[in-house]
Amino acid sequence: MNTVLKKAGVLSNYLTRYIGVIIVVFSIIAFFWNEGFAWTTTYTTAFLGVAMFGMGLTIKVDDFRRVFSRPKEILIGFVAQYTIMPLAAWLLCYLMDLPTDLALGVILVGCCPGGTASNVVTYIAGGDVALSVGMTITSTLAAPLMTPLLVYLLAGAWVEVSFWAMVISVVKVVLIPVLLGIFINWIWGKQIRKVSEVLPLISVVSIVMIISGIVAVNSAKILSCGLLVLGVVILHNLFGILVGLGTAKLFHIDHDKATAVALEVGMQNSGLSISLATANFAMNPLATLPGAIFSVWHNISGSVFAGIRRGEKEKAQQTLQMEQAGIQQ
Repeated sequence: MNTVLKKAGVLSNYLTRYIGVIIVVFSIIAFFWNEGFAWTTTYTTAFLGVAMFGMGLTIKVDDFRRVFSRPKEILIGFVAQYTIMPLAAWLLCYLMDLPTDLALGVILVGCCPGGTASNVVTYIAGGDVALSVGMTITSTLAAPLMTPLLVYLLAGAWVEVSFWAMVISVVKVVLIPVLLGIFINWIWGKQIRKVSEVLPLISVVSIVMIISGIVAVNSAKILSCGLLVLGVVILHNLFGILVGLGTAKLFHIDHDKATAVALEVGMQNSGLSISLATANFAMNPLATLPGAIFSVWHNISGSVFAGIRRGEKEKAQQTLQMEQAGIQQ
């Protein structure tokens, strides 16, 4: 049994680390083999709920102590999360005069909390993973209020938004699964820890299924407006990462924590935006497209940014070691 769990853990770590590549591969397959993945759109909400439950299972009570032990960085990350990306989304939609469906989808992405992928990419970048996890927890738990409120305020110029319907949706697919996962971890923590390395696999499979399904049912529409959406998504994501990094530096946050903040701001829970578009805006089918493309792109850009930040960190460490060696001599 232990051998099986160990192998599953290795597979889980590998798939989590390369989730961006996996999403791209499955998206390409789904694009050409529509019938193989179209069925997953029926279960979009269920898949996201499972992903959020998996996230909840990894959260311990000690994580909340960690959150409250560093209020400055958590607060800066929280405010940046719910201001930079939502306002950037609205501005891009306005300046580029996007069609209603696409504008709604971009704003939905911008108003969502940080995604768990940011925690993995922060780890790859050599950033402060504990801070990244803390910011994800905080923004996710606030999502039932913040996401519907921001969508209501920013998307109202394009489409009628039902605030309370969205609140209920976010509570169902985010808050309840996450809290249930936290509760089970609190009650059966020892047993959960034995399979902790396998848990990210739950989220990986769920997110891949969500995105593949959306690509499959929108393959024809991707051909007609995919480049436009990709351009908007790239600008939105890069703006979030760079302004998030600039905000962290403005408040004199050190390198590792600044990396975590930048990635948390720029990498959204785009699976939630897809679920909300499906559940609340059935009359705007293309609203799911920005979230699907964002899910692919932010893993690519996040990995590139992680490589740059890790290189900067290693170079700074080498310089410091050389200076210390020079002083000792």
